[in-house]
Amino acid sequence: MSIRLSSGTHRVTLNQHAYQLRHWGDPNAPLLLMLHGWMDSSATFQLLVDALPEQWHIVAPDWRGFGDSAWNHGNYYAADYLADLDALLQHLSPQLPVNVLGHSMGAMITGIYAGVRPERVARLMLVEGFGLPATPATEAPARYARWLREMQQPPTFAPLLGLPEVASKLIERSPNLPLSAALWLAEQLTHCDDAGQLRYRADPRHKMSNPILYRLEEAKACWRQITAPVHWVLGTEEWDHPIASTVLNTLPERRACFKQLQETAISGAGHMVQWEQPLKLAEVVSRFFALR
Repeated sequence: MSIRLSSGTHRVTLNQHAYQLRHWGDPNAPLLLMLHGWMDSSATFQLLVDALPEQWHIVAPDWRGFGDSAWNHGNYYAADYLADLDALLQHLSPQLPVNVLGHSMGAMITGIYAGVRPERVARLMLVEGFGLPATPATEAPARYARWLREMQQPPTFAPLLGLPEVASKLIERSPNLPLSAALWLAEQLTHCDDAGQLRYRADPRHKMSNPILYRLEEAKACWRQITAPVHWVLGTEEWDHPIASTVLNTLPERRACFKQLQETAISGAGHMVQWEQPLKLAEVVSRFFALR
């Protein structure tokens, strides 16, 4: 695979937390911020970056607890990511609103943020990130109990057998992903620990139950406050996960919350659109964020 060289990485403190930022392109070019999803990292936007014209200064952080950003000492909460994003935009563009592309978890965080701080987001692309299923209050007792058990015995990641194993898992979930790209992605998403064991490059405490229930009505209230143009991007191949099917069944009511909404469905891709169909996604990105 042909890889466009990044202009480097650097570390910055955001919201009292050490973050790694990855850059591509001329720092004086217009800024396009990319925000990755759960169990992913900034490096894996490479496939999309390679397919885009070289007219942007693209910046992508590793969210806290992923990639090479610092881990938390305890749990991870959505509000922390909102504060991290607020600090990141202040660091990158204190005066002007920013064009943002978010995938999955990154899209969900940015969708909330764009309603809370509408003046900070110029245009917003949400790739496979339309919120989570509403969580009824009746689930709270069991959720808290599970969280308390996990606090006493936090989850871990088992050692991985090798990069081919990781690549095989990626292809299993994203069947249109070429083997060469899967092997490259597997290398970006893993590292060897001090004992020489291959492990995911992420804090396993992300697997812990969240004691805070997802309140869909709160998310919808935030979406209604967004003033920026929004573009949804969906993969046409259903992601085989109960969360995905529940969200897809309620897309009409979620769509209705956005004042300015465009939508594109990309064939030949499931949840990981930027991996399976980077060229098709790049065309949508180029049109939506076209320099004016």
